[in-house]
Formats: sequence, C-alpha cells, structure tokens
Amino acid sequence: MPRCTPRTTLDRPRTPRRFPKFLKAASICVLVAGLLSPLTQAAASGGTAEIAANDYCGGQCSDILPPGENGNATLAQILLNQVFGTQPDHAEDQLGPYSNLAAGYSTLTDDKINTFFNDASFGVASDQVASTTKPGGRTDVTIVRDKKSGVPHITGTTRYGTEYGAGFAAAQDRLWLMDVFRHVGRGQLTSFAGGAPSNQGLEQEFWRNAPYTEADLQAQIDSATANAGARGAQALTDANAYLDGINAYIDASDSGRYFPGEYVLTGHKDAITNAGTIDHFKLTDLVALASVIGALFGSGGGGEVNNALSLLAAQSQYGVTEGTKVWESFRERNDPEAALTVHNGESFPYATKPDTAQGEALPDAGSVAQEPLVYDRTGSAGTAKATGASATAAATSLTSAKRGMSNALVVSGKATASGHPIAVFGPQTGYFAPQLLMLQEIQGPGLSARGASFAGLSMYVELGRGQDYSWSATTSGQDIIDTYAVELCQDDTHYLYHGTCTAMDKVERTNSWKPTTADGTAAGSYRMQVYRTKYGPVEYRATVGGKKVAYTTLRSSYMHEADSIIGFQMLNDPDYVKSAATFQSAVQHINYTFNWFYADSAHTAYYNSGDNPVRAAGVDAEFPVWAQAAYEWQNWDPATNTAAYTPASAHPNSTDQDYYISWNNKQAKDYTTAPWGNGSVHRGNLLEDRVRKLVAAGGVTRSALTRAMADAALADLRAEDVLPKLLQVVRSSPVTDTTAAAAVTKLSDWVTAGARRKETSAGSKTYANADAIRILDAWWPLMVKAEFAPGLGTGLYTAFTANLPVDESPSAAHGPTGAHAGSSFQYGWWSYVDKDIRAVLGQPVQGALAQKYCGGGSLSTCRDILISTLKTAAGLTAAQVYPGDDQCSAGDQWCADSIVQRALGGIKHGRITWQNRPTYQQVVEYTSHR
Repeated sequence: MPRCTPRTTLDRPRTPRRFPKFLKAASICVLVAGLLSPLTQAAASGGTAEIAANDYCGGQCSDILPPGENGNATLAQILLNQVFGTQPDHAEDQLGPYSNLAAGYSTLTDDKINTFFNDASFGVASDQVASTTKPGGRTDVTIVRDKKSGVPHITGTTRYGTEYGAGFAAAQDRLWLMDVFRHVGRGQLTSFAGGAPSNQGLEQEFWRNAPYTEADLQAQIDSATANAGARGAQALTDANAYLDGINAYIDASDSGRYFPGEYVLTGHKDAITNAGTIDHFKLTDLVALASVIGALFGSGGGGEVNNALSLLAAQSQYGVTEGTKVWESFRERNDPEAALTVHNGESFPYATKPDTAQGEALPDAGSVAQEPLVYDRTGSAGTAKATGASATAAATSLTSAKRGMSNALVVSGKATASGHPIAVFGPQTGYFAPQLLMLQEIQGPGLSARGASFAGLSMYVELGRGQDYSWSATTSGQDIIDTYAVELCQDDTHYLYHGTCTAMDKVERTNSWKPTTADGTAAGSYRMQVYRTKYGPVEYRATVGGKKVAYTTLRSSYMHEADSIIGFQMLNDPDYVKSAATFQSAVQHINYTFNWFYADSAHTAYYNSGDNPVRAAGVDAEFPVWAQAAYEWQNWDPATNTAAYTPASAHPNSTDQDYYISWNNKQAKDYTTAPWGNGSVHRGNLLEDRVRKLVAAGGVTRSALTRAMADAALADLRAEDVLPKLLQVVRSSPVTDTTAAAAVTKLSDWVTAGARRKETSAGSKTYANADAIRILDAWWPLMVKAEFAPGLGTGLYTAFTANLPVDESPSAAHGPTGAHAGSSFQYGWWSYVDKDIRAVLGQPVQGALAQKYCGGGSLSTCRDILISTLKTAAGLTAAQVYPGDDQCSAGDQWCADSIVQRALGGIKHGRITWQNRPTYQQVVEYTSHR
C-alpha cells in the first residue's frame, strides 16, 4: 500500500470535485482492491552497488529535484491520492527538503547540506540499494534505485545496453509526461489528453512557432546526424537504443497492467479489460519533445513587431527624433549600470544598434493584425475561456519576454576556504507534477554522468556532473529570431521571394476531444493553420508604405531542434570533457540560447551558446526588415535554414573569473539580449551583491554560497533595491498624513529587516512584515502608472507595457511565468523607477531615461504622487490585493505567493512556501581531478 506522506511543511491542495464524484459511482474498496496487485513491476530487492571509483567529488556533490523522482502512478495510486492524499513511493520525498531550506538556510553548515539536498555521489552504497532491475531481461545493463530518493543508477557494459536502460528508466519514471509532451510538440495535446482551455493554450503556444510536419521532424534527425560525423552516427544509435528501452517498458507495463493510470482516465486504456494501446515512441517523437523544451527555455528573440509599435507610439508622442531617443532609453540595449556575468570589462558586441539602419520595414499606423491560428471552432472550443487561453498563448509565443529563469553562483578557488571552486546552480523549469526534469546516473562505455534531463530526452544527462566536473545552464535570451516583412503578391497567400511570386506553404492540424474522467471539458474541436514561408511562419499581417505584407519570424534553431544532441553527448563523455576548455568546446555544439557554467577542483568557466546569425550590415535586430536578399542573414540557405554564425570567440566566455553570477541578466558588455529590462535593477543584482561580498571577505564555503542563494530566493527585488529610494523621496519632507506615515513606517521596518518574503516561522503560512508586503504589492502598479503614464501618454505607456510587464511579484498571475510558479522579479519596471527616482533626487545616473517622469522632474510633485498612490494602496484590503484563485481563498497572502506543483497527471502535491530558486539545483565542490 502506498505510504501517506506527512504534511508538515506542505499545504494540502484543493481537490477538484470530479474525481470524488466519479468514485461515488463505483465501490472504492472493490475498485482499489482489484487494482492493488499490479502496482509495481517485479524487481529484485537487495543486491549490491559500490560507490564508484571514478568519483572525484569527495562526497561534496549534492542535488535536489522536487517533488520526487517517481512521476508514474497506476490507476489505483491515482485514486488513492485523489481521495486520501497518499503518495506513491518517491513521488514527493524531495519536496519537503526542498521547501524546508527557506526556513533553515540561515543556520546552514556544510555538514547539514544534505538535510536539504540529495547526496549526488556516483553509485549507491550496498545498504542503500532499494531495488535492482535487469530491464528487458538484458544482461548488459542494470538499474539500481536508492532507498532515499529512488533515483535510477544505470550501469551498462555495452553502449546499447546503457542507453536501453536509460530509456527503460525514463519510461518507469515519466512515461505519461513524455507522452503528453510529444503530443504538445505535434500540436495534438487536446485530442490526446482532453480539451481543457489550458491544454488548448499549451498546444497552440508551441505549434504556432514550430508547425512541423512528420517529414520536417525526420529531416531534422537526418540533418543533425549526417552533419556530425561519427558523433552523429553514435547519437542516432544511442537514440534508437533509448527508444527500444522506452518501448520495452511500455510493453511490459501494458501486459503487467502497471502502466500510468492516466491512460485509463483519459480513455486510452480500459481498466477492466485492458483494451486499448499505448503507442510506441519513435525518433520523430524525440524531436517533437526537443522543440517544446527549446521553445520554452532556449530560443531568445522575437518581439520585433511589438518593438516597432512602441517606437511608432514614441515618435507619435514626441516626434521622430525625441521619440526615438525616449524609446532607446527605455529599451536599455546596453545599459552601463546592468549587472554582468562577465564583469571584467571585456566587450562582446552582438546585435548592437547600427549607425544607420538599413532595410527597416516598420508598419503603417493601425495596420498590424495578428495572424489567426485557430479556425472552425466547435463546442467547448468556442467558449470565452477557450478563446482567452488562445489569446494568452499567442501573446506568450510572440513576445521577447521569454520564460527565462534559472540561476548560477560560481566562485573561484581563490576565494574559497578549501582553495577549490564552489558552485551552486541550476535551472528554474517551473513546478510540475510530475516534474519536467528527471534525475538519473548513467555509467557505460563513453558515458559517465549524474544529473537531470528533460523527460523523454534523457539518453544523456543534460545538467549535472561528470567524474570530476559539474555543469549547469541558465537561459540567456540573446536574439536568434528575426522578423521579416514579406511583400505579398497575387493574393494573401503568395509572397515575393527574390522577385518571384511564391506560394506560401499551409500546414494544418485538426483536433477534437470529448469528455473523459480526467477532463470533463465538453466535446469540441478546431483547426490550427499556419502559413509558412522561406522566412519562417507568418505571425502578423500589415501594410508598410501602403504595401500589403506578412510579418514572419525566422529562428536560427528552426528546423534544427535536434542539433544540440551532439553537445550533450560530449558533456557526458569522460574522454572528451577533461578541462574548462573542453567543456567550452562541448557546449559550443548546443544551438539553443543558454549560459553554461562549469566547475572542477581547480577551474571555473563560462560560455554563452546559441547559433547567433551574422546579420547583414546595417540591419537593426530590434525591428522588422524587408525580406530581400540584401537584408538576409549572411550565407543564409532557406532550404536548410543555415547561415553564417558568429564565431565561438565572439560569444561571451570566460575562464577562472573571480566569480560568476547569472539570473538571466546581461551576459557581458555590448552583448544585447532580446528581452527588455536589463538595466540598473535586475534580479541578477540580488546574486551579484551577495556573492561579491562573500568573495571580498574570502573563505567561501558550500554552505555560505548556498545561504547567499537562499537569501536572494526570499528577497523582494523591489523592496531591496528600489523601495529605499522611493522612501527617500517620500521623506524629503515630513509625512503628516497619518495613513501615509503608518505605511512608511511599515515599509521602512521591512527594509530594515531585510526586505524578505519570509514566514514568521517554518510552516506558519504567515509572512513577517505581512502588512508591508501587502502595501508594496498594491502600491507598485499604482505608483508606476502614476509616475510614468502622464509623461508618456496613455498610448505609449500601454505600448511599453506590452514590451515589458510592469511587475512580476510572486502572486502575480500575469507575465510569462504566471501565478504559483516560484520564479519572480525577472520582468518589471524596477530599473525605470530606479533611474527616474534617482534623477528626480538629483543623484548621478548612467544610462538615464531621456526625460524625468515622476512629477515632471519636480521633487515635491513626485512626492505628492508617491504619497497619494501609497495612501490608496494602504487602504486596499488583503482580499483586494490577493483576490483568490483556484488554489487560494481571497486575502490569503501566503497562499497567493505559494508554489504549486502544477498537475500534468493524476497525482497532486501540497503547496510550499514561496522561494525564487532553481527547480533542479546542485551544490558542488570537487576535491581532486583525474
């Protein structure tokens, strides 16, 4: 019987009513009793597994990935979870330790790190072996799972067997999730999992930018493997072995009836007769999966049409010259006050502003219309919730404010107590149940690594450790997407390509659904349609100088979703990565936009990856350009979507800098990133300030660096870096209004206490300084609008908010991350407020805004605006500031901030207290090297 997890630090989620209602129609006891026998596949218990001799970390590598390793659950386990809250083994056992760091970090010492993390040493001690499996009865691979977390440790004597085991273990832990995301990547989620508005939005968001046919997916496999020589051939062999392992598990779990219960609840399998099928995985499924992950985390750029609209609004408000100056000041392409990852002053120019722009194709005022994606809606596809989900999906897929997330803190051995480098790093991939990532250790010929991989792509460890080195990544966001204006000819589905009228390629996907036990959404259907050109998919229609055009987006990784496999293969190869230099060489083969970090026992390194196209002279990457040969990427071949790319030396890179920080901030001087908001205040400053102080003091330890990360994870960026300046303006004269004075006192006390959003005690579900937090949450959007809208004008202010959201507090349901997602304070107007308020105070500002906005530059008028909006904010109740949602009651501040493991299957988990940190995280300090 599955255990019942004590909920000491977890808050029980609300349970939708449809599952209990379903259970009332059957005998729970009879149903569960009939399903308990096949809960798990047969596995030999006991066995031995020794600590690996090739581990050079000396017991000082740790990791964590909530909620738990086990992401599969049978029907019986799902029903027990829904009714009684019980958890399958290892489904939730990493969630409590992960959550507890928020309360326990302040007294953390090195010997207590694994209270909050897993021991990430290679191998499993013999007394910690929970099970040993020979997948498919093979003799060349063994999967050992440890007692504490159930992580699979895969050891093979042949390369094929090793990869077969990796596929088998992936299916053991994430089969349903893998199936969900291969359908997301193909734009077929609703037909597979149900027509809930969230499912509609998810498939639309990704298919809009990657509308691949089956032939397209296969062509990407052929290209990636053919162009990489022996490594490409090995990758193809590895992938086929991996698929064989996945499919072996599908067959075994089907015949043994321990497959994920979601297949029954969504109507794909029959719980009584076992009728129905679970489709085998194939190579093209891996590309579909990769396209989703790449779009989520590794494709910086886009937003050129929105940029054009805000530029036109600025020029309309101020005139062309002054309007352009205002626009540039808000864009902050290369802000001199921005936090940098490479902070030694080295310059890496990329996507810089040309002296004289060439080929710009700005739209005529009022002519832009977004290209429709969804047609022929029937049934529930036509509801307001469904159309709202479509609108949100479109906005998310077309913005330059991509989901960034992830952070890294890396300190050189020169500043550590041991003399060895220390790293605390990991990706923020959101919080899901099951988690998008999974943990594994893989040991076999040419493979030696432990860490996290995206489910369904775990033939190699993608983020983790090798024998004597660890690596991780953060989303970088440099611009690899450009927008082209293709001139139409003949009709709306033909365009000029090098002077020839050419037909667009129409790709369609028709989906339909009906109610199931898992998703009661009423029956419905729709058709998705995308027109593709040689310059990419059509995203907008407009006129430019009276000519009808279609705006298309061309991404350098488009049609190249599989190319990065070579880089990941190298990272897992102990015979390839032996140094900082070989690490940098490996990640140069990854075409997605990431910041990569490395640490071994003596060296640290950084490299920014991505296929950065070499643009034609004079092209400004911020705006649409004409689809003409003169403005195309250099050496661009539309048949393969390949071009000339900037050389590795032109990418921000570094070795053995005193320290590195990254939280999706600016990489280096003169290196322009696509998202707005890389200015004087960025969440990267929360790491920069703390790590710089640690390094200056010296003697850094693993626990000290972890404490710095955890402290930043609870910080309110607005309160730490902007609020003191706002209060300086407010207090420039005595505050006589009692309401305002009381609010100022509360805010000041909060700043003095550290400006953290932290519980009064572990599990209290109440914040210290709760009133101050409520006031700032209410004040910020009111204050920003009152500060900037009068000077900018309503039209320009609205246009700028389309480029960059005003706020992204933990409780905010807007922005690219949404509510209950943990990641916060990536996108917002904190830099604008900071620069403007400092200017009004008469303080020096580098890279100042073009004008002073608060009170028109008058300190007294600015003060009046701040006090007026502060009084309004202070008068709003908690229920007004935190209106409640499907998770929380109105007025519940802690719950509004809390992190929810968003269910992608049938198992639900409790909420945890907010913290802004990586989902998968490593703490490492190597003691020796090969």
